[in-house]
Amino acid sequence: MYVRSILLRNYRNYSEIQLDFDPNINVFLGQNAQGKTNILEAVYYASLGHSHRTHSDTDLIRWEQPAASVQLDFDRLGVGNHLEFQFSREKRRRILLNEHPIRPKELIGSINTVLFSPEDLFLIKGAPAGRRRFLDAEISQASPAYYHELQQYNRIVTQRNTLLKRIRERKAASDMLDLWDPQLIESAVKITKKRQEAVKKLNMLANLMQRRISDNRENLSIAYEIHGMDEGDMTNDLASWYNKELASHREVDILRGSTTRGPHHDDIVLTVNGINLRNFGSQGQQRTGVLSLKLSELEFLRSETGEYPILLLDDVMSELDASRRQQLMTYIRRERIQTMITATDAAYFPQERIGTYFYVKAGRITR
Repeated sequence: MYVRSILLRNYRNYSEIQLDFDPNINVFLGQNAQGKTNILEAVYYASLGHSHRTHSDTDLIRWEQPAASVQLDFDRLGVGNHLEFQFSREKRRRILLNEHPIRPKELIGSINTVLFSPEDLFLIKGAPAGRRRFLDAEISQASPAYYHELQQYNRIVTQRNTLLKRIRERKAASDMLDLWDPQLIESAVKITKKRQEAVKKLNMLANLMQRRISDNRENLSIAYEIHGMDEGDMTNDLASWYNKELASHREVDILRGSTTRGPHHDDIVLTVNGINLRNFGSQGQQRTGVLSLKLSELEFLRSETGEYPILLLDDVMSELDASRRQQLMTYIRRERIQTMITATDAAYFPQERIGTYFYVKAGRITR
């Protein structure tokens, strides 16, 4: 899988620009706030239908312009495709795949990416929500059905929470929850099982990466943690467990006005040589763990889809030491993964020229 070209019109700080990409490594060099990340953001947007930097599509439209567009030509499993996004300040966005309008949920899986940004270095020591987003984005790209189920689950939780607040305010009867709980349980079981399967694969892949990066000194383990589940409950039927937990926490849920059990509270736990990385790992171990996690994400998507996704490295070279940079570049070049890298200094890369270099300054790009 690789992106052949991109055309941006009134996108962020670009009035109009077209780029032809190298099928291997593409390096975007320039000072901060020149537009390097905007290129990577547009490619990432094409894979999941949202930006990693903003929740509003109007933020993507160039200042004082009424509309914007992004067009990509890419190859997937040897077949050429054309993808277009049309943004407007007045209308809803349009997505066209090979000239045919599609819905957002039909976009997922068309083109796959893995993004590694400085914020990801806090993935291990940050809040569980970040790790859930990482896991959900990865599984969704490999399984559009999972993405649809996740949307369905989130809608059920939102509607159940609304009902809980109404019950708390004595505007609805508590037995109305009997209509929502079976739906929530059915969806929660599907999501949890899919996450557990993915984490099992990730555990194996990430450990291989960790051993390679640490010269066989460290073993990385990844485990899926169901919120509120004790070790003694792990052999129980998931549906029965969720049913019991929702029933026993019903009064608490009504008091809080929110659902306190379900995969929206779960987490993944990473350990190195038996030590919890989040609580006791050194900064170096945490960064190696994140790098291993990102590389395992590439391998996971390749095993699920048949080819590597596009790797987007947004200003992380300066955050990694020389040894980790070398390990990362060696892996990318060996596996021939199309990679787009932003950086402020060419010194972060090998002396011999690799791939294609683009120089970015004030919304203008030269090769």
